[in-house]
Amino acid sequence: MRPIARPLLLCLSLLSLPALAEQLTGLYQVREPVASQQPAARDQALRRALDTLLVRLTGKPEVLQSPALAAARQDPQQLILKYGYEGQALVVDFDPASTQGQLRQAGLPLWGANRPSLLVWWLNEAGGAAQLVGDGQDSAQPLRNAAQYRGLPLRLPMADLDEQLVATPENLASGTGLAGASGRYGANAMLAVRARQEGGKWLAQWRLSADGSQQEGAAEAPDSATLADAVMLATSERLAERFMGKQEATERLTLQVGGANLARYAELERTLEPFGARLRQVEGDRLVYQLDSTVAQVRSQMALIGLREEGTGAAAGQAPMVQSRETTLSFRW
Repeated sequence: MRPIARPLLLCLSLLSLPALAEQLTGLYQVREPVASQQPAARDQALRRALDTLLVRLTGKPEVLQSPALAAARQDPQQLILKYGYEGQALVVDFDPASTQGQLRQAGLPLWGANRPSLLVWWLNEAGGAAQLVGDGQDSAQPLRNAAQYRGLPLRLPMADLDEQLVATPENLASGTGLAGASGRYGANAMLAVRARQEGGKWLAQWRLSADGSQQEGAAEAPDSATLADAVMLATSERLAERFMGKQEATERLTLQVGGANLARYAELERTLEPFGARLRQVEGDRLVYQLDSTVAQVRSQMALIGLREEGTGAAAGQAPMVQSRETTLSFRW
């Protein structure tokens, strides 16, 4: 624990804070299918695992074209803590600090473990029948696997009779009629997918709703598991764009946060961890950090944990705590 945080821990009350976003577990662990345990197959799987992680941490497949990441992609062992085989998969645990350092050195924004929860309404149509995929069903496993692989906190409906009546092919295709049924799950974003088997392949129409905006698209795959991955990858890209902002170079920022208590401090530390945040000052319930990120990404991440932006310094009715030429952002619970 940082020494500067000790006075804060002694003086702030232990109040609970309901998280608006969700802490994704296993963010730095990747499962890659592997044909054998031979060295050549293993090395290829390790490289694929790193590529998967890089896309997961940035939300952008084009990050794999970055010259600054070429050496790490060629030799991923330098970023790996451990790996082992589980059935037909190679399970790779990457070192968060080393991986984050590579991305920061390349000037790329990071999407941390604090991510918007995603409620997925997924309707499978095959053989003249339609089935809504619900939590606890066997048909939910491909969706869970794909969401974990692409770094999305997944929530599925119970798929009870009332929800099955609402989740019609027409409603899922248009994105209408689902808002009322979705409210019970308290998710940050909603994905409606109509998937159907046709001519020996799987097709999907999807519609993503997040923060008042909607995006839609289509996917095609030879089987339902590959289709799930394609849809989750597209969803991850859209959500990363929304919650990280445009893929621009990072800069050194000063972040001031008021209204902190012990629980909020812990939540803030988890949220800022990918950005190399350094706590510089504590005054009462107000914290000051320095970090490397983008203004758009900091704003979206602060909104996810329920902070509102306020003016800095004199605009907020008080003298600035830190004098800096860096861009300063100020928020309060």
